[in-house]
Amino acid sequence: MKIALMGGWNTDSGASVHTELIGRNFVKLGHDLKVFTFFDYAFHGSQITGEDEDYVIRCFTVSSYPEQKLNAVPFLVSDYEIFVTEDLGMLPKDLLAKIFLHIKRKAKTVTVIHDGKLTDDPSFYQFDWDAIVSFDHRYRNFLIKGYPSEKVHIISYPALPWNPGDKKEAREKLGIPMDKKVIYSFGPGALRALKIIDPLKELCEKYPVMFLITAGEDDIINAYKEKLKDW
Repeated sequence: MKIALMGGWNTDSGASVHTELIGRNFVKLGHDLKVFTFFDYAFHGSQITGEDEDYVIRCFTVSSYPEQKLNAVPFLVSDYEIFVTEDLGMLPKDLLAKIFLHIKRKAKTVTVIHDGKLTDDPSFYQFDWDAIVSFDHRYRNFLIKGYPSEKVHIISYPALPWNPGDKKEAREKLGIPMDKKVIYSFGPGALRALKIIDPLKELCEKYPVMFLITAGEDDIINAYKEKLKDW
């Protein structure tokens, strides 16, 4: 089967994780894969995390970029039977809509919803998808209020087998004390997690706690330093 995926790839966003999990397994199963993903100067996430494979084309900007761009040519000339978008809110929706009819002429179209509720953005609803994927019944319950119920399907998020490692070895390698509880946050989500810091203060007075933050932006690290400086 010839499959095209449009979404994050080789970045640290949650949507990219899902796209890579299913995409790389499509390749292992022998399917012909084409990935349309973000330009490296305007992507969703905080870091590019890997080298792009031969089947990856960077050809559009994230929706929040000041000057949205989408190179239509790869979508039009590539050969695929199934076209899948991941996390539509991050994609340049109105630009995609201009070529969507051409995509539908040659492929079945699927969108994988990553949002936790129906959006009030009209740009989401201009696409006539053949299928809409939700991760569980909670997603489906709100999606059928805005989309035809027969088009909304549940396909669970891929889960790997439980494979615990050596906690002591891992902590020693990362320089994390063994006697502290670790509260971990990463990427842009770390900035949103700042609001939980104050409620955690009482917990931190009873238990030794370490905040572990990984982020590529200095403003996130500085915000945590400012928040925690009097602790």
